[in-house]
This record gives sequence, structure tokens and C-alpha cells, in this order.
Amino acid sequence: MASVISVENLQKSYGSVVAVEDVSFSVEAGEIFGILGPNGAGKTTTVECLQGLREANGGTLRVFDLDPQTQTDTLRRRIGSQLQDSALPGRMKVEEALRLFAAFAHNPVDPDELIARWRLEAQRDQAFDSLSGGQRQRLFIALAFVNAPELVFLDELTQGLDPQARRATWELIREIREQGTTVVLVTHFMDEAEYLCDRLAVVDGGRVIALDSPQGLINSLELPVVVRFSTEAEDLSWLEELEVVDQLSRREAAVEIQGTGPVLALVAAELVAHGIVPADLRADRPTVEDAFLALTGQTIRG
Repeated sequence: MASVISVENLQKSYGSVVAVEDVSFSVEAGEIFGILGPNGAGKTTTVECLQGLREANGGTLRVFDLDPQTQTDTLRRRIGSQLQDSALPGRMKVEEALRLFAAFAHNPVDPDELIARWRLEAQRDQAFDSLSGGQRQRLFIALAFVNAPELVFLDELTQGLDPQARRATWELIREIREQGTTVVLVTHFMDEAEYLCDRLAVVDGGRVIALDSPQGLINSLELPVVVRFSTEAEDLSWLEELEVVDQLSRREAAVEIQGTGPVLALVAAELVAHGIVPADLRADRPTVEDAFLALTGQTIRG
């Protein structure tokens, strides 16, 4: 599969402040590639350099084998962008904004199609100043797709959206990928990254500290699985003899087991073998957020 983006040893500073210290990765055609990290990690600066919005201090950048610093006009005909901080004239209406952007696009998408896709029908004639935060976000996402981009950059895609709108947006992004568009998603929302992305670059302190699929990141760290259930049985010492079990604790009838590997399957089999069939048997599997914490030693900031 061909690389759409190639980043080697990217560096970017603002005076004495180092925003990106040393970032390298590639993005393959047709994938949803996530850049995950806390605020201030260097995510937004990285994608702004890739779009030619900022000039890198060092490293090599190629997008569609174009140099974003010197071939910006050619590049922007092929990409879409939803920036973290955007604004429009307060009196501009939703439909006016889409038709204006479409007028400058090389291969414009019908604004009516974008209005329907991003659930903006009720806001079609509303001025920008009258839109809620979530409605503005959906408008900016629609504007990112107005030129039918081959590659789209989405920075904090679902910021300000309610849970229902977030889920609907995720499904639309998946549909867009299935139609052939490559997506670079910048986020600090762990669930979003885990649900959408084929691969993730975890960035912290201006560096890529891990790069893998979401499940690959989790598996590489051998994070514990927690199995919980309730039972009145007093002696459960035989469960501690299972190779996958690292720790067993209980509080009255509530039992918690920590381990690695196929913990749930083996614990369930052993319980049944001893005549115990708890109705509330469940497992909490490690997530991308757990992996991030293990990699960085900190919870997500911002």
C-alpha cells in the first residue's frame, strides 16, 4: 500500500519553546491514522506543518510526494482540513459558507449533499453567530469535505458534540474512508481513537512514543484483565493456581481477579468445573487509555 504521508525527524520550535522535538511516521492510503496525545504534545503543530500552515525547523515532510512548504497550492487542491480553532463571519449563513467554499474548490461536492450528510438541514439559513458549538463543529467538518479531498485532516473531530452526534460522526468518517479518502485524525479522546483508527501514533513531549494499531498498543504492554463476579463460595484458592491469574481479592461476595491472557475464558471454565455459575461474571479489558497511561505514566491532560 502506498504512503500518502511521510514524516521524518520533524522539528518545530516557537522561540525557546519546542513544540515538536523529533516526530517520524508514515500514513498509508485509505487508512484512518490517529495522532493521540495530551494538549501541548505537538499534535496540532505536526499536522499544521503537513498542510503548509506552519514552516518546520527541521526534518523532511512529503504529502502525495509534494513538499508542503513549497508546493502548498498544489497540495491544498487534494486535501481537506478541519482545524482545531476556526471561525467564519458572524452573519454568514451555513449554506452561504458551503457555496462560497465550493466556488473555490477544484472538484466541489454539492453543498446540499454536505448539508444532508452532516445534519445541517435545520441550520441551512442560520447565521454562524447563532449556531451552537456542536453545530459549528459539524459545519467545519462539512467544509473540510467540500472539495472531495483524497486526504482529510480532522483536528479534535468531535469536540463540542453530544454523545449521539459523536457516534453519528464516527460512522460517517468510517463511510468516507470506505469511499477511498485517507483520514488523519488528531484527538485526545481515547474512545474515539480506539473506535476509529487503524493505527495510532502516541505523541507526548513532541515525540512519537508508540506507533501501532489500537489493539497492538494494548497487547504490546501486557496490560491486566480484570474479571469480576459474585459468589457465596468461601474457598476460591484453586483459582489462584491458574497460570493466567496474578491476583485474587474479595470483599464479602464480590470477587475481583487480575491477570493477563485469556483470563475470562479460563476463570469461567474453572468456575463451571467447580459448580459455580455466577450470573454477573464479566471482564474489564484494557483500553487505549490504559495503554496511554502505561506508556506515559500520566492520565490524559486537557
